[in-house]
Amino acid sequence: MDLWFTEKQTPSFGITAKIKQTYVSEKTEFQDLAMIETEEFGNMLVLDGMVMTTVKDEFVYHEMVAHPALNTHPNPKKVLVVGGGDGGVIREVIKHPEVEKAVLVEIDGKVIEYSKQYLPEIAGKLDEPNVEVLVNDGYMHIIEHKNEYDVIMVDSTEPVGPAAPLFERGFYQGIFEALKEDGIFVAQTDNPWFKADLIQKVNKDVKEIFPIVRVYGANIPTYPSGLWTFTLGSKKYDPLEIDEAQIPEMDTRYYSPRIHKAAFVLPKFVEDLTK
Repeated sequence: MDLWFTEKQTPSFGITAKIKQTYVSEKTEFQDLAMIETEEFGNMLVLDGMVMTTVKDEFVYHEMVAHPALNTHPNPKKVLVVGGGDGGVIREVIKHPEVEKAVLVEIDGKVIEYSKQYLPEIAGKLDEPNVEVLVNDGYMHIIEHKNEYDVIMVDSTEPVGPAAPLFERGFYQGIFEALKEDGIFVAQTDNPWFKADLIQKVNKDVKEIFPIVRVYGANIPTYPSGLWTFTLGSKKYDPLEIDEAQIPEMDTRYYSPRIHKAAFVLPKFVEDLTK
């Protein structure tokens, strides 16, 4: 008998993947967590019925959260990742030699534990000496650390459950205050096909706080619709003014110096959401 996992991305649409085996299926303190092996995408982390990451396509998301901001800031010494307990964004952050300290704040310790066990390709850098891992509330960490970080990255689930406060205007204001005077933040902001209202709301809120706001996109096949957006807020540096020739070649599979600016060229219907 074939077993399939289906993520209902809307009440009337979903994606499905054939399962080889289930490693973990449990209710943690915060959410329903599953770690499964799929035939098409390899091991897959699922939270509250939503695909968080897979071995096959994770590199797109993690590279595009990390590198546009880090290559825009001239000297990102201290970086915070809120969420992201699978460790993929941290893995990309510490590819930048100027980063002296990378702090991960994940509310659900089980995500970290099972990612280390079943997603070593993604979580394998969480024990590096310049990485600090905290099992804590990212919202409260932001509020309690003023003027401390050069770059803050919000690697959250969709805006449900424990991640819901991470899409509120007050959280973005807290991020602004936790950043240094020339700081940058980036957050994943879902997809324009099913969550257009969310993109509009986040863009409006961030524009009321940060002087420079840019939305960019990437193709991630296991995320709803495949077209994913990220919103970058900056106090000083514009990612579109970076000299492409000055961006170093890195060990990446999706991000590149040319992608850095190309990602900010949005389809018109997505661009209209940012106006």
